[in-house]
Amino acid sequence: MVVAKSWTMVRHFEGAPKPEDFKLIEKELPPLKDGEVLLESEFWSVDPYMRPYSKQKLKEGDVMMGSQVARVMESKNPAFPVGGYYVAYAGWTTHFISDGKGLAPLPSNWPENLPKSLALGAAGMPGLTAYFGLLDLCNPKEGDVVLVNAAAGAVGSIVGQIAKIKGCKAVGSAGSDDKLGFLKEIGFDEVFNYKTVSSLAEALKKASPDGYDCYFENVGGKFADAALQQMKDFGRIAVCGAISLYNDSVPSTGPYIQPYILFKQLRMEGFIVTRWQDRFPEGQKQLLQWIIEGKLKYHEHITNGFENMPASFMGMLKGENIGKAIIKV
Repeated sequence: MVVAKSWTMVRHFEGAPKPEDFKLIEKELPPLKDGEVLLESEFWSVDPYMRPYSKQKLKEGDVMMGSQVARVMESKNPAFPVGGYYVAYAGWTTHFISDGKGLAPLPSNWPENLPKSLALGAAGMPGLTAYFGLLDLCNPKEGDVVLVNAAAGAVGSIVGQIAKIKGCKAVGSAGSDDKLGFLKEIGFDEVFNYKTVSSLAEALKKASPDGYDCYFENVGGKFADAALQQMKDFGRIAVCGAISLYNDSVPSTGPYIQPYILFKQLRMEGFIVTRWQDRFPEGQKQLLQWIIEGKLKYHEHITNGFENMPASFMGMLKGENIGKAIIKV
């Protein structure tokens, strides 16, 4: 008998998520049927997308959405041997039964010295988001200036490093001195604390007086209003997220952006990383190679204990993490 523990969403979030919005439940799992596998989660991911998507995808009382690295405990499906590791999207749960659909194996050549949790971070969805969003949409060229906000997060920290690999100048914004130190360690050329500067416009101008060729957008709101004015003609903007707006109960308003897009002839495009799903193996292979070569550094913000998932999620939305936020069993 296996008992699965799961965190459910009691109610849809109003404003910032609160502890009382979550409930821990237990459920006894049934015996396996032919073709099924039983998996045990070892690492879980918390990500910004969970905040807006929970409203769209979940009903109140559903298990909270999310991904994990899980190990096969029992199998009645020869394609999924016991002991195999897979990335799954089974939500915030300790154990689950799968028919195999949607289980993504870790690459067979996964280096023994790399933590498997990287399949949720630098070599997983966040890394792929950075890889395809920057390279396919921003199309950075050697010598370009690339601006990244939320630069010390799971995606932004990878974006800046890929920009450097491609011969660009990387400018990053983050919200603490510790985060700025981390950005310097991983190779960002210019960094600033958006919480302490007297003027975002002045900070952006100081970091790159001639403006920006590429802008990888994770934050939205007032930061975007200031950054669009600093773009060079024919600049490219990849809109990955808008975390500053996710907890707003009433939609924010800001300056009208059309004149900047028009007169600077900017290209601005939003994206969801799954559009490149058929190319994930290509991206993951390259990310792993850069990690092995030491060109791509990573940092994991580890929280121990499944019972701490809501706290980790709420902390991530407040920007408490450096690098990828991971929960470890």
